[in-house]
Amino acid sequence: MKEPFATRLKYYLLWMVPVSVVFFGLYPTINAYTATRSDTLALWLPAELSVPFIPQFIWGYLSMYLIVLVPLFFLNLQQQKRLAIELMVVTVAAAIVFLLFPARLGFVRQLPDAPLYRALFSHLFTLDRPHNLVPSLHVAWSWCAVAAVSRTTRGWIPVALCFWFIVIALSTLFVHQHHLLDIATGFLLSLLVSYFTGKVYEKNRPYSLNAGQL
Repeated sequence: MKEPFATRLKYYLLWMVPVSVVFFGLYPTINAYTATRSDTLALWLPAELSVPFIPQFIWGYLSMYLIVLVPLFFLNLQQQKRLAIELMVVTVAAAIVFLLFPARLGFVRQLPDAPLYRALFSHLFTLDRPHNLVPSLHVAWSWCAVAAVSRTTRGWIPVALCFWFIVIALSTLFVHQHHLLDIATGFLLSLLVSYFTGKVYEKNRPYSLNAGQL
């Protein structure tokens, strides 16, 4: 049973506070630090560098910020809590990997000629340095959101979300923000975190229900 939308919205926004603190406390800091390192790794296949740059895929790339809002319309408070924990664990785990395996982007960043796309990519490049690649948090966060909704819904919604996820994952490649290993490890990380978080929730669920906790 889901609580009223206003209640779910309030708690979703509240959960986004610690999630944002973890993300913005780690991601840009490690990105800036990695930019100063001389031991960055080339974690890509030479053939990947021939992948075309398709500016239009920026819309799929940016839609990640929308897909993480979709759970608001489907999850109750308990499910929101689980998703928030998954996002924080994914972020911390990825941050550790970023430090252990400091990667550098193989693609040469380029600005499109079209004014709109040029402005979008210029802003993106200003905010995001070409590091923090393996695993892709873009992919990991997106799948966490899709998996959370898919656990509570049936029919066309999970299918549509999976298709959306594929578009986001491909977009990270076609806008030259990530490589194949980044995408694969981002997906694997989100699967592992979701699996083990689910195990913890299943183990503690009877106690939570008896205690009337959220």
